[in-house]
Amino acid sequence: MKVKIIYPKWKKLPGQTTFNLPPHGPVVFAASLPDYVDVSFTDENVEDLNFDDECDVVCISMMLTTQVKRGWAIADEYRQRGKTLMFGGISTMLHAEETLQHADSIFLGESEGRMENVFNDLKNNKLKKVYNFMGNQPSIDLVGPARRDLYKRELYNHKGVQMVDLFHASRGCRFSCYPCAVSYLGGRNFRPRPIEKVVEELATIDNNRLFIVDNSLAQNSEWEIELFKAMIPFKKKFISHTIEDDPKVLDLAAQAGAWYVYQAVYDTSDYIRERVKRYHDYGIGVEGTILFGLDNQTEDDILRLIDFLLSIDLDLAEFTILAPFPHTKAYDDLMRQGRIFDHDWDHYNAGQVVYQPKHMSPERLQELYEYAWKAFYKEETQEEKMFKLFTKVMLREMNDGTFRPRNRALANKSFGKDVVRNINK
Repeated sequence: MKVKIIYPKWKKLPGQTTFNLPPHGPVVFAASLPDYVDVSFTDENVEDLNFDDECDVVCISMMLTTQVKRGWAIADEYRQRGKTLMFGGISTMLHAEETLQHADSIFLGESEGRMENVFNDLKNNKLKKVYNFMGNQPSIDLVGPARRDLYKRELYNHKGVQMVDLFHASRGCRFSCYPCAVSYLGGRNFRPRPIEKVVEELATIDNNRLFIVDNSLAQNSEWEIELFKAMIPFKKKFISHTIEDDPKVLDLAAQAGAWYVYQAVYDTSDYIRERVKRYHDYGIGVEGTILFGLDNQTEDDILRLIDFLLSIDLDLAEFTILAPFPHTKAYDDLMRQGRIFDHDWDHYNAGQVVYQPKHMSPERLQELYEYAWKAFYKEETQEEKMFKLFTKVMLREMNDGTFRPRNRALANKSFGKDVVRNINK
């Protein structure tokens, strides 16, 4: 049986550096399919979609709300051609009822240990419209190495520089943040993968650069320490979300190859200033993640926060506007209060105001968001700051013998040549 997995494209935000990372969800799903399935994969963000490719089943994997309308359009075209359409992924779970209108079947939840039965139903013409395993997660022990062999590697670089591979060491999150849907999607229980399973998958990843996509690594100190100790021999360089603010943990993270972290910056406190400094003390870069549009933020609060960001030596900053995704507390509150005025899912990209803020007009919040990007990157562009981080990681790779340009294009691209020049200085 031939199965084609598709990751739909979405419109990137204007003014920001555009680069594409190999998506994680589709290849994790592919690893859970029965052995007899012949799988192909198209990431529409980096290659054209060929509707004439031979296949029996089309599986559309969607992560972002801004992908759903494109995913539905792809499905409608394939269904007109008589193909069986299945949907899965995060935004399928967030938009299940709408997605069902474009599908023969939707899968809700985590796929490990479940796809054999689904495909048996398919072979026996008993495919169900909905397979709902939300809140009924499989054993974390079943999560094995992702099918990274499905990637077309040459498509995932930025101006000749190899991008990171995505990897996860845990699922679930014990936190329940206001704008976040993770507790709905993966549950409130932190579910770490056994360290031997983490090691098994790391051994299959050829790329020296990783993005550990776990919601937060700072959920269990003992496990976090074990994770970093296990990672040290691999000499990987990794990006992650928050690491625990503890000297022992930070030291091990640095030894394990922590390159930079995404750290939420939510106020102008000394705690945040010191938090950023401690990361830097251990040689770990910081990309601040800043959310605008919460009900406790006035215009003056946002302006003070922007000024604060310019004083704490962030390596990068990513600004977002609150997007009230379905199945979040933010969505429930704003819908109940009648404050959401834009229901076009293409606009739920965290860069566009779709609701009435509490302390200002939607237009003013949009202006402040755009001002923040311009103010932070006034002296150096986003790409120039990214270049500095890549230079640092390449120097570290050169020092420990792990630097491996993916192809000779590195030496022929302006970005790559600049990096090589910096390394050779």
